Amino acid sequence: MSAPIPMTLQFLGAAGTVTGSRYLIEAEGRRVLVDCGLFQGYKQLRERNWAPFPVPPAFLDAVVLTHAHLDHSGYLPALVRQGFQGRIHATTGTVDLCGLLLPDSGHLLEEEARFAARRGYSKHKTPLPLYTAQDAQRCLESLVPHAYQEEIPLVPGITARFLPAGHILGAAHIALTVHGQRVHFSGDLGRQHDSLMNPPSPLPACDILLCESTYGNRIHDAVDPEQELGEVVRRVAARGGIVVIPAFAVGRAQALMLHLARLQQRGDIPKLPVFLNSPMAANATQLYHAHHEEHHISADDCLRMFDIATVVNSVEESKALNERHGPMVIISASGMATGGRVLHHIEAFGPDERNAIVLAGYQAGGTRGAALANGARSLRMFGHDVSIRAEVVQLHAFSAHADADELLAWMRTAPQAPRQVYVTHGEAEAADALRVRIERELGWSARVPEHLERVALDALD
Repeated sequence: MSAPIPMTLQFLGAAGTVTGSRYLIEAEGRRVLVDCGLFQGYKQLRERNWAPFPVPPAFLDAVVLTHAHLDHSGYLPALVRQGFQGRIHATTGTVDLCGLLLPDSGHLLEEEARFAARRGYSKHKTPLPLYTAQDAQRCLESLVPHAYQEEIPLVPGITARFLPAGHILGAAHIALTVHGQRVHFSGDLGRQHDSLMNPPSPLPACDILLCESTYGNRIHDAVDPEQELGEVVRRVAARGGIVVIPAFAVGRAQALMLHLARLQQRGDIPKLPVFLNSPMAANATQLYHAHHEEHHISADDCLRMFDIATVVNSVEESKALNERHGPMVIISASGMATGGRVLHHIEAFGPDERNAIVLAGYQAGGTRGAALANGARSLRMFGHDVSIRAEVVQLHAFSAHADADELLAWMRTAPQAPRQVYVTHGEAEAADALRVRIERELGWSARVPEHLERVALDALD
């Protein structure tokens, strides 16, 4: 009988935190990275983006992406710049979205570095971006698109298969076969009844499961998203105010426009101006038109979703928005107010109590969005403190993440129990709460891994 092949899994990110998704599989001298995300939120997490990558990028053979959100894909340009020469495998929808998200991320990083240099609020004499738009464009050349269910040979002995995960366009949970061991990555799972996306496909049989836990300690409120959004818009419009909505350019912006269009069509909110201050979100909306098979929105609703908003393209047009009076709605990235044009709108409209800042989804710890959700009445932006007297509203029906009950329901679709579950991509409290429920309700072995922890897959019972 031949000796087992040494195989290891290392948690390079998303362990004890909800960002920086990065998992390394090693077997017989080959290395495959699943996801390559940015760390976001708390400063000690963001500083990991600047630390040397735990494995020399030139030693990696392949990267596999669950989806295009930056906490899963946003470090790729830096990885390629540092010497990664392999292929980056993803679904067709993810490749399309990365073509928008990554160059935009590089552009924003360059813009923030220039702004910090101009205003002098960086600790560094010459602030530099983590990577540039040019780095991102170069990285896109390494992306290889695949269909769902396609068996993809990555390196000798390791194959991957993408399965629909809902969540956003192109999102997948990934079945990785490593010399006969079945290692499954949930990525970010969507909801059973999402405003846009189809539900995730069932969990196939696997030996090891890595499951996200963003909402591992929470159950989404049974609230109609249109009713929840409509009440806020009507209230703020009645006092002549401005609704500023920080929104992820992919998924959240489209859902918001869909519901605003339906509300206006029914006459449930006044016909006030709606501005989409994110050219990337406008381009992403067009991609939703092109991938109808992944969502359940009719062609007519897709058109209404696109037509309701005036797209703000230039920086000059964005600045001009801050001189307008209400009532109006501004949807702008980023979704957790970590950067982007929305910060300038919060700076302009946050101090006025007639206005509202509407948070439409998960706010990771350490972000400005989380500070607002926790009642902060002042935000540090552009080197100074901005007073927040505007009404702050957190919408609870717009999350694109499965909640704890939905995560457990998805796990129950597996034909058999995995030998081990690793609970990842969640804050400590959420991850541990889901671990407890997996052990008690499913009877499966589960644990929350540590950052940089390495486990021997061939040694697991």
